[in-house]
Amino acid sequence: MSTITPPAPFRFKGTTLDFTTPRIMGVLNATPDSFHGDSRVMQAKKAAQRAVQMVAAGADLLDIGGQSSRPGATPLSAGEELARVLPVIEEIRNALPDCPLSIDTYQAEVARQAIAAGCDIINDIGAGRLDPEMEDLMADLNVPCILMHMQGTPETMQDRPQYEHPTDEVLAFLTERLETLRAKGAEQLAVDPGFGFGKTLAHNFQLLDHFARFAELGVPVLAGVSRKSMIYKTLSSVPERALNGTSVLHAWALERGAHILRVHDVAEAKECVKLHGALIQHRTSLRHD
Repeated sequence: MSTITPPAPFRFKGTTLDFTTPRIMGVLNATPDSFHGDSRVMQAKKAAQRAVQMVAAGADLLDIGGQSSRPGATPLSAGEELARVLPVIEEIRNALPDCPLSIDTYQAEVARQAIAAGCDIINDIGAGRLDPEMEDLMADLNVPCILMHMQGTPETMQDRPQYEHPTDEVLAFLTERLETLRAKGAEQLAVDPGFGFGKTLAHNFQLLDHFARFAELGVPVLAGVSRKSMIYKTLSSVPERALNGTSVLHAWALERGAHILRVHDVAEAKECVKLHGALIQHRTSLRHD
């Protein structure tokens, strides 16, 4: 169990999102090829309907992506990505004027236009490295930015990923990213170890086992394990039958200090947070007896 003081809240549009309790980020993919079919919402009105349902089920923020980052995915141009996400952002923002929205992109132009269209957060699987303009954009906008570790690119990341000490190497990478972005003037930063992004199953489970070390960075830490291959391959299953395994891993991530769960199944993740909160409350009461 993590005993570290919660990190500073995200600030945007005159409001805040604090991390005194773990937050649920619902996934909305404006793509035809993301690995979990139920997360795909190509039509803007359908995306808005799904977004409203997710918030009603307990989502604290929503992550909108227009480009699949599954292993082997072919990259899109910024124009193609924007054509997918901008109508979705507009429709969701109209339906949910106060819900924090994240744009899941590594392209600076997509991030710039998405923020202008109503998004509040940049969630970059490249941690500002895959587009030479992204670091400066993050600093200039000073919106909350989530920096993820990935070995390689989505096209190459699962081509025999190798580490000598996975947790140490991922932690060193994220530490460097935080230092670099802060030196440029970015202040609102979070990290994501990048489960499944250039990692074997063994790498993923080591990162999960040592997840508490990432919370020691002093910024919000995101756990993105929902329905991923570390679950369904371990269980000889498929993403569509990986909900129970997802809940198990969510519980383990929460116990190790996760501040944000990025999920496909909001209601079930919310139950994990609530049950973990009850456990923490019980521990606290015992210390005060």
